[in-house]
Amino acid sequence: MRIPFIAGNWKMYKTKKEAMEFAESFKQLYKDTDIRAAICAPFTQLDTLVEAFRGTGIGVGAQNVHFEDEGAFTGEISVAMLKEIGVDYCIVGHSERRQYFAETDETVNLKLKKLLTESAIRPILCVGENLSQREAGKEKEVVSQQIEKDFAGLTSEQAEQIVIAYEPIWAIGTGKTASAEQAEEMCAFIRTIVEELYDEDTCDKVIIQYGGSVKPENATEIMNMDEIDGALVGGASLIPSKFMDIINF
Repeated sequence: MRIPFIAGNWKMYKTKKEAMEFAESFKQLYKDTDIRAAICAPFTQLDTLVEAFRGTGIGVGAQNVHFEDEGAFTGEISVAMLKEIGVDYCIVGHSERRQYFAETDETVNLKLKKLLTESAIRPILCVGENLSQREAGKEKEVVSQQIEKDFAGLTSEQAEQIVIAYEPIWAIGTGKTASAEQAEEMCAFIRTIVEELYDEDTCDKVIIQYGGSVKPENATEIMNMDEIDGALVGGASLIPSKFMDIINF
């Protein structure tokens, strides 16, 4: 039985003070639930949020990690640094990292291997097509290639730990949202790819989220789809009441 998982991606928003204010407000709204919830925040806020959410059941995630232990990688953060803070999750391969910071499926694969072999931090792997790929009818080809390359060399036990977030790039921050049917179709397709790479048992255990302008108004329809196990939420996760409304879909 897959437990629904709603994660917020704050991207490059909020100072530590603002993060603390969010945490205090959100804790007043949050009630223990069968739905897993987490906030993925900028590095400077992680220790603040881990401490603020301790004992609440609310998880904390990073938005990126490097695949080396240490070295001359200015601006990067290692797995050991995240382990020391005590985060639960880490986003890997977000489309903005791929687009603006030259992230490739090869580096995504290295990051997944690093997290899964040297920590208990659970990766949230982002995959998805852009508008031209969707309009050309190549969305499934693009996503299947991403998953095959990103999962290369991983065991079924490791694959089960990866949360896959399907985020059509054309729906991120644009106000456009894939229809619930489009999201369901792709999430079901992703599950078949995992089954082809591993087996039915593995694909049944993998959590698949939808991300792309998720908000309280469309969360219920999206989350009621059979193959969608959660959401990766952008702008709506910055506001405690809106994020809680999505969790309470």
